[in-house]
Amino acid sequence: MILKEFRAYIHETLSGIYPNTEIDSFFYILIEEKLNLQRIDTFLKPDFLIIDDYLSELKNIIKRLKNEEPIQYILKKTSFYGLPFVVDENTLIPRPETEELVAWAIEEARKISEYNTEKLSIIDIGTGSGCIPISMAKHLPEASISAIDISKKALKIATKNALLNKVTIHFFEIDILQTNLLPQQFNIIVSNPPYVRELEKVEIKNNVLQNEPHLALFVANDNPLVFYKKIANLAKKFLTKKGVLFFEINQYLEKETVKMLEKKGFKNIELRKDLFGNYRMIKCQLGK
Repeated sequence: MILKEFRAYIHETLSGIYPNTEIDSFFYILIEEKLNLQRIDTFLKPDFLIIDDYLSELKNIIKRLKNEEPIQYILKKTSFYGLPFVVDENTLIPRPETEELVAWAIEEARKISEYNTEKLSIIDIGTGSGCIPISMAKHLPEASISAIDISKKALKIATKNALLNKVTIHFFEIDILQTNLLPQQFNIIVSNPPYVRELEKVEIKNNVLQNEPHLALFVANDNPLVFYKKIANLAKKFLTKKGVLFFEINQYLEKETVKMLEKKGFKNIELRKDLFGNYRMIKCQLGK
């Protein structure tokens, strides 16, 4: 099969499951990853011959895509905040909106560093692949950064990612709902905890629903802020004076999240919309 025939094949096979733009994205990713070709080669080398061994591997990947397996899990890699990350079925695939949370937290960390004479301390709660603390560490090399997760398997992936990106992160295996302690006091606590209610499953695409870890995604309908409440309680004890708490939040529960934080004594509460126009991030401080 030649390159232009392969492009037609992937569209024919995946049409109706994914939009054409996403199928094109798969095509460009696969020819780069597996054939060492660039997008321009589609036009410069349309008759490039794909040898049988490579074609067999590509067809197997397309079969998995047809079954709605995320391409990030198939290739065991993704990028986040311009950095490479290993991912598998034990970690969520990092989302673009989380990059916005990271950018906001880095911006705030730099402000704190201007008046803080001690080493900046940051913790990410529910770290998964480690994308949040690792991205922050790359841009805040002087900071001491920790991360916790309940999943031993997720922490194994996060540790790989820290090594891959040449940063030092202090990882801890902790069930956040069962602990009353954090490793130390922190200037910044950041978390993207599970926040999708069971009732919202109907909105979730099959490639997410059937593949990504439900432990990191879903919460009960009757207590959707369970993680936020617990982390807020911990923040009251383990945030430094003028410390800042950041959350990624459920877009349908921004008012409830604000009200909960106010009730717990947090001030300077600021909501931000993501690139899709949804309220997805929140920042607050203790009212000291």
